[in-house]
Amino acid sequence: MQRIVIKVGSAVLTENNKIAKARMLNLVSLISKLKSSYDVVLVTSGAVAAGYSALKLDKKKHIGKKALASAGQPILMASYKKKFDIFEIDIAQILLTEDDFDSRRRTKMFQEIIDALLENKILPIINENDITSTPEQLFGDNDQLSANVAHAVNADLLVILSDIDGYYDKNPKENSDAKIYKTITELSPEVLQEVTTPNNEFATGGIVTKLKAADYMMKHHRKMFLCSGFDLAAAESFLLKHQQTLGTLFTYEKHK
Repeated sequence: MQRIVIKVGSAVLTENNKIAKARMLNLVSLISKLKSSYDVVLVTSGAVAAGYSALKLDKKKHIGKKALASAGQPILMASYKKKFDIFEIDIAQILLTEDDFDSRRRTKMFQEIIDALLENKILPIINENDITSTPEQLFGDNDQLSANVAHAVNADLLVILSDIDGYYDKNPKENSDAKIYKTITELSPEVLQEVTTPNNEFATGGIVTKLKAADYMMKHHRKMFLCSGFDLAAAESFLLKHQQTLGTLFTYEKHK
C-alpha cells in the first residue's frame, strides 16, 4: 500500500488560541477515507497554541514555549483521540527532534515503530519534541520535520495542509493577478533564502519553510503536494480521485 505523510500546521488547527474543532474533524474525516487506499502518517502542529488555552505564557520566551507545549500536547492529543474514536481509528503519539534523524540506530528504531503501528492499523501522530530538547536539537518548524519523516519512513508523498492553497508567482494577498503554480520541478537558491513570514501567532513556518521541505523531498526523489487545510476539497480530489483541482505539486520528474 502506498505510504503518505500528511502535515497540518497551527494556522489550520487553531483559531483564537483554541483548537479549531470543525477543521480538525474535517481532517480526521479525510484521513479515515484515505486509510483504505494509503498507509497514513500524520505530522501535526498545535501543541503550543493548545497550551495557551490553559496557560497564558509568552511563547517567545524559551521556557514559556516549553511550558505551553507540555500543557498543550495532552490537550491536542485528547482532541485528536476524541475525533478519531468517531471513526474507530486508534492513534499513537511520537515526539521527535533532529537528533532522531542524525543517529542511524535511532532512525532505524523510529522506522520500525512506524512500520509496527501501520501494520496494526494504528495511526502515528508525530510532533516535534519542544519540551526536553535544546534549540540545537530542534528543526524549528514542522515543515522540515515532516519532510524528514516522509523520507525516513519511505513515503511516496508528503501533503502539507496550509493556510495557503498553493505556491504562487507572487503574494496572492497583495496581488490580485497572482497565478498559482500547478507543478514545480525545481526551486532556485534565491527563493529558499527569503525571509520566513508565518501568518499565525503560533506558527513557526511560512511559505519559505514549505519550499525548503519541497526542495528536500525533490532532492530525495520524492513528491510533495501543498494545498489548503481550510478547504480539504483539493487534497481529497488529488489523493482519492487523482485529479489536481488546486494546490501545487512539487515533483522531481517533469510531467509530460
